[in-house]
Amino acid sequence: MTLKALFAASATAALLLALPANAAELTIGFSQIGSESGWRAAETSVSKQEAAKRKVNLKIADAQQKQENQIKAIRSFIAQNVDAIFLAPVVSTGWDSVLKEAKEAKIPVVLLDRDIDPSGKELYLTAVTSDSVHEGEVAGDWLAKTVGAKACNIVELQGTVGASVAANRKKGFDTAIAKHANLKVVRSQTGDFTRAKGKEVMESFIKAEGGGKSICAVYAHNDDMMVGAIQAMKEAGLKPGKEILTVSIDAVPDIFKAMAAGEANATVELTPNMAGPALDAIAAFKGKGTVPPKWIQTESKLYTAADDPQKIYDSKKGLGY
Repeated sequence: MTLKALFAASATAALLLALPANAAELTIGFSQIGSESGWRAAETSVSKQEAAKRKVNLKIADAQQKQENQIKAIRSFIAQNVDAIFLAPVVSTGWDSVLKEAKEAKIPVVLLDRDIDPSGKELYLTAVTSDSVHEGEVAGDWLAKTVGAKACNIVELQGTVGASVAANRKKGFDTAIAKHANLKVVRSQTGDFTRAKGKEVMESFIKAEGGGKSICAVYAHNDDMMVGAIQAMKEAGLKPGKEILTVSIDAVPDIFKAMAAGEANATVELTPNMAGPALDAIAAFKGKGTVPPKWIQTESKLYTAADDPQKIYDSKKGLGY
């Protein structure tokens, strides 16, 4: 070996020793809620893409919306001695025991998209989420501005009972409209974050509200429920987006399709890329011991029909929604 080559090899070896653990060495278990919505499917798809970029072995367990399945998956990941665990918690309580097991095994846990009860905050490394209270506030502020001084009866499609994101999106929306005496939620019921349930609940709202004629607006905690609600309104002979205003959260492709057709009015984006920041946080923690902030916040953005919904639909439709 020449002196030049020997120097280059020595420099490379020194550089490698100075670098944090290579992402390619990481195996991460991801307990995903399931695929109850288009957004959730996109989160899974984007998580795989982000892991592949970093050469991380990402093992995804689909819990089919059941906490007991998530707990089983986490215990399986602990038994496999993975480097880290990602958890998108289906509900906010009931995690203490299994997360203590992960902590005792020295396996860091990162929450994605949803938080858990504050009593468990010492049991996970960080949470990568949006500010779901803020999302609800953005939706409520848009509706208040759009309606103006007109009296407006609102029906609300809530997310899964017990999910932190559902409670927070309700809290934020209620806070925003409380400033406006002309805005009133007259009916509120869970649609469980699904299109089918959203349609079913909206049908019951329409029947209860004189065929829907007394409904001014629909607020849904996610777009999938809103897509179902739009179908129910159309089948009832109503004109969503025109006679009845709509505002929802997630910004999945199909809501932009509805917006382009004039059947939806506004959505607040929840980025499906929670895994990217989480993977970076784990790489830094495992490699350099860098402890991330307890909360890594993602951006929330309002979209309306003025934002070229067809173009946005085209840009999102290949993301796995």
